[in-house]
Amino acid sequence: MPHRATLRGYAPSGAEAGADPVWPAFPADAVFIGAGTTASRGVAPVPAPIPVRVMADDAVTRDAMLACLRPRPEIRVLNSVDADPARVVLVLAEQVTDGTLDRMRQSVSASHEVGFVLVGDGLRAHHLLGAIAHGPLSVIARRDADTDRIVRAIVGVPQGRLELPDDAVGWLVARLRTIHRDVLEPRGLTAAGLGTREVEVLRLLAEGLDTAQIAQEMNYSERTVKSIIHGVLTRWRLRNRAHAVAFALRSGAL
Repeated sequence: MPHRATLRGYAPSGAEAGADPVWPAFPADAVFIGAGTTASRGVAPVPAPIPVRVMADDAVTRDAMLACLRPRPEIRVLNSVDADPARVVLVLAEQVTDGTLDRMRQSVSASHEVGFVLVGDGLRAHHLLGAIAHGPLSVIARRDADTDRIVRAIVGVPQGRLELPDDAVGWLVARLRTIHRDVLEPRGLTAAGLGTREVEVLRLLAEGLDTAQIAQEMNYSERTVKSIIHGVLTRWRLRNRAHAVAFALRSGAL
């Protein structure tokens, strides 16, 4: 008989109103390998499962989620006494509150990057902005939080594939525009942390111009151009001009 686990207060997409929320059964052709991992016939198990720690508002919700996650080969669920660092922390909350953010902050380690998958309702703009300060973040509403969706989100975090509700994306875009207009532009800075003069010098370097040509193009002295380049290399600990151009490209400044 297929294994099923109930998670209090959460239901898979399409669940009938009033029905007991039940997480989807594991595939009928699932083959259990060892302890805590599964693989379907003909599909190789994931060689490096992602270490995941689960946090929840109550023990019943946490235990139900652990029962759903432990058989998944993509992840390795850490228990409360496991000293290994988590790569992703799954946070289950009925309603996202400031206390939820406090628990997320306590999960952050200075020694390695931690990402989060936050499942909950009631997310507000200040919650989102506070949460993303702690690491890469995906957010899923409770009504959409079936096991497969949660696992996909967990796997996506280390790969940079993050999920956010549409209104949350709008909040972030609006905040970035405000920062650019009110903070960066008045100081001659860009979102990449480079000054506008620095970006222009790097753009000309990327086009193949040398110091003398850049000085002529920008109506600067060669000494000024060299000083701008030296400032970029020193501040960002870059090796040479080619490295500086590559940094500007990666950061989106060019």
